[in-house]
Amino acid sequence: MRGCSPLPPPGRLRTLSLATLANTVGSGLWLTGAALYLTRDVGLSAVQVGTGLSVAGLVGLTASVPLGGLADRRDPRTLRAVLQLGQAAVAAAYLLVGSFPVFLIVAVLELLLASGNLAVRAALVAAVAGPQGRVRAFATLRAVANLGIAVGAGLGGFALAADTHLAYQILVAGNAATYLVSAALLLRLPAYPPVRRPSTASATPRVRALRDGRFLAVSAASAVLGLHQTVLTLVVPLWAVTIVGAPPPVVSAVLLTNTALTVLLAVRLSRGADTAAPAARQLRRAGLVLAAAMLLYSATAGLPTAGAIAFLLVATVVFTVGDLWHGTAGAGLAYDLSPPDAVGAYQGADGMLAGLARAVGPALLTLVVLHGGVPGWLAVAGLFTGVGLASPALVRWALATRPAADTAGVVRVPVGGEPL
Repeated sequence: MRGCSPLPPPGRLRTLSLATLANTVGSGLWLTGAALYLTRDVGLSAVQVGTGLSVAGLVGLTASVPLGGLADRRDPRTLRAVLQLGQAAVAAAYLLVGSFPVFLIVAVLELLLASGNLAVRAALVAAVAGPQGRVRAFATLRAVANLGIAVGAGLGGFALAADTHLAYQILVAGNAATYLVSAALLLRLPAYPPVRRPSTASATPRVRALRDGRFLAVSAASAVLGLHQTVLTLVVPLWAVTIVGAPPPVVSAVLLTNTALTVLLAVRLSRGADTAAPAARQLRRAGLVLAAAMLLYSATAGLPTAGAIAFLLVATVVFTVGDLWHGTAGAGLAYDLSPPDAVGAYQGADGMLAGLARAVGPALLTLVVLHGGVPGWLAVAGLFTGVGLASPALVRWALATRPAADTAGVVRVPVGGEPL
């Protein structure tokens, strides 16, 4: 069982993992029940929910860099705990939603806090794990997050089965409560004072991150490859049911395959992405493997149902390997190309570009694949191949203007101890 558990040994990373587990159980609850709660219980239309979430998602991106920069100047542990308390209040505020304007206000607040929290979390991971362990820690937390979402989704199924006002209220309250548990666990970590800014720094971390064109170019390449996440969660389910003709439960089998493999393989596949050069090579592999998965998904067109289902599952296995390589390579690049005193701001800029890709992904990929058919799949495969092959050269260009990193003396030392 120890080999199957994504939780690390006792220590600070274990504490951070437990906080992530609590938080993502709530995420699983909300992801499972949000749409039905807002439409069936609150009475909003599907168009109102979709529009509100799209607007809130775009507005939320504006918090990523400022809050990431704040994590560079303050203790990221305390800042993240405060954000979790704010998220608990906003999550509970969904109990008060009764109209579209109120829903829009709550959704905007929720996604402002969530977007900023991702950048602060990245700074906290770097502080807890240090330069040599932050990518592995990122992979560990990703595996834990997938486990938490799966547990939350299972619990959320009970609310959906009941389909009553009380059940939905309990689901919303449960999501809010998990933020409180997560905040309490975060406060068990030591405080992490900020890294001292070098005297040569001429701008704040936030401004430096937004002006660093070479860093933004690498992050943009990773964000383009990040479009694959929309492929799994939106395009593949619609393709499988409407084009291939597979029964709806196949969608659950595909998503569960991805979740299980992520829990089991995330840490194992994180090796070799701690610094920019090897991370760039891993990003190239990720692009090529994701392209191969797109070709496998396209091959399901016209197959008998049994063969199509088999290809869908095989494609998802290949997809998951590329997905995990992309995640750790992107984290390794975003960390290693960030100045030590501006990790939070740079992570915020990286997250902002990834968020933009997530915002345009659904409309773009459904148009290209669902309306384009097999040629659409081939176009997406070509895009992933091109970006993957270009990544090492792009990273070498970004490294050309950077001095050799000297992490000695720039690691956040926790109050009362040494960095892990």
